[in-house]
Amino acid sequence: MSAEINLKVARELYDAFNKKDFSQSQKLIASSAQFRVVPYNMESSGVEGYLQIVQGWANAFPDGYCDVQNIYAGEDWAVCEFIGKGAHTGPLMSPSGQIMPTGKKVEVPFCEVMKIKDGKVVSLNSYFDSATMMHQLGILDEVKHH
Repeated sequence: MSAEINLKVARELYDAFNKKDFSQSQKLIASSAQFRVVPYNMESSGVEGYLQIVQGWANAFPDGYCDVQNIYAGEDWAVCEFIGKGAHTGPLMSPSGQIMPTGKKVEVPFCEVMKIKDGKVVSLNSYFDSATMMHQLGILDEVKHH
């Protein structure tokens, strides 16, 4: 596919998340797609795996959205840089277990790298600054420098 089509697919994916329109986002995911949330060392696959990830974020941050900074695309890929923003008012799953709502707002930088084939995402690796997020949630104490 062309870079323009892949750019459109990526934009539609983030627009669907921002609208919490998961029925629309499902249409953009290949049935055999692979997903990695790198800082959490979490992997999932298929449309159900994708929905598990995005619904997990939406449950933890019901007002959450992706403030897209940049999207780049090529013949079979797209990369998006965004700031994940929202108030933590629902339970958040983490590698250490569930984090109960703190009510605190976060602004966390993300970068996602996706492969796209025939207009559908076939893989997506999500990278984000989990230390910044945990600090903003009040869970991680600031490192003291002497």
